[in-house]
Amino acid sequence: MAIAVSEEVYDGRRAWALHPQVSLRPESFGALAYHFGTRRLSFLKSPELRAVVERLAETGCGDEALVEVGVPEAEWPRYHQALATLARTGMIVRRDPS
Repeated sequence: MAIAVSEEVYDGRRAWALHPQVSLRPESFGALAYHFGTRRLSFLKSPELRAVVERLAETGCGDEALVEVGVPEAEWPRYHQALATLARTGMIVRRDPS
């Protein structure tokens, strides 16, 4: 079975949201993200990353979500890498800023 990969490139200055077909299930380690369209399962390996993903739809950009959750700027590259993987696998998608 081929795994769907998006051409989407994560940019923290752009607006993002959880894909409409993705459901997050909170867990003690962070969350499970399941994409009903691709049947892909991803692990969000920290409660902070789960909080960032949950905040994406309400913020103007990905970096704003990091600020709102309280992620220290020194840790942003690690979060950008995780969010880039979520974008590449279609778990999060770009949206028009509100």
